[in-house]
Amino acid sequence: MSLHIFKQSLAAATPPSGATVYLQALWHEAKGNWEQAHILVQDLPDKTAAWIHAYLHRQEGDTWNADYWYSKAGKKRPATSLEAEWESIVSTLLVEE
Repeated sequence: MSLHIFKQSLAAATPPSGATVYLQALWHEAKGNWEQAHILVQDLPDKTAAWIHAYLHRQEGDTWNADYWYSKAGKKRPATSLEAEWESIVSTLLVEE
C-alpha cells in the first residue's frame, strides 16, 4: 500500500483491512481519535510503538512525555511539522510491510 492510498483510506469508517496495529493507531489519530490511537500502542513494548507513542504525546503538546518515548524509540524529537512526522512514520511502516 502507498502513502497516498493509506491517506485515501481516511475517508472510510474503519482502518484498511490487514493494517498493522501501528498503522491502525496512526489511522485513528489522523481521524481525530487520539485516545484510540494511544490505547493501541501504549502497552506495546517495542521501538515502533514507542515512536508512535512519542508522536502522539508530541501531538498532544506534552513535550516531556514525548521526549521520554522518543528516547525509548531510539529517536530524537524531529524539528518537522506533525503532519510531516506522521507521513514519515506511515511511510516507514508501509515500506516494512
